[in-house]
Amino acid sequence: MASEKKTRRWNRIPINFLESEQESDSPKGPEQSAVAGTSADEDVAEESVEEMPLSDDQSPDGVLLPAGPSEAGGPAVAELVATRAELKRVEAEVNELKDRLARRQADFENYRKRVERERNETYSRCVADIAAKLLPVLDNLKRALESEASVEASESDEFRHFLSGVDLIYRQLDGIIEALGVTPVAAIGEQFDPHLHEAVVTEPTDVYEPDTVTQEIVRGYRLGDKLIRPALVKVAVKK
Repeated sequence: MASEKKTRRWNRIPINFLESEQESDSPKGPEQSAVAGTSADEDVAEESVEEMPLSDDQSPDGVLLPAGPSEAGGPAVAELVATRAELKRVEAEVNELKDRLARRQADFENYRKRVERERNETYSRCVADIAAKLLPVLDNLKRALESEASVEASESDEFRHFLSGVDLIYRQLDGIIEALGVTPVAAIGEQFDPHLHEAVVTEPTDVYEPDTVTQEIVRGYRLGDKLIRPALVKVAVKK
């Protein structure tokens, strides 16, 4: 029996546990449990921070950024100030360009009116010069027709045809002058106007009122308001 007990005792294999395993297997106290819980919570918090997307008010560390002071001195505010300054500069430039455009338009309108007025004046002056040279010819044709009208009946057919041709030339020339805007000055029966009439003869009479034109000796012409030639007239005076 004794040998059998010895054999059993020596058949046991001794096992030595490491200190770390013993410490892990040993029961944990309250402090150790609290420390373990804190580390676990920190691991979970880190994982949640890494997984959650950052908002506009958060820094990369997950801390909320203050909205006021940091933005007031940040690059966004500086860019906004620079943009406003540039906007004011552009508005001032636009207003200046509008003012210059208005001035140019006014200058161009004045230039257009001046050119138009000068063109009309030049046209009127040229027409007046041409009419002044043609009017003596018209007067001579008229005198020829008036002097030959009394003897037309006693003349031959060839002479009457000749007078008809002269009358046709007179009418055609008178039509050309009238088409240029040259109009005759009203004389007979009108009140004498020294700006339009030139009195060469006076006639005492009771038929007409004093200073009334009784006869037109040479017809006068004008172009618009411009007098080309005054009318030579006979004026009635008190008898």
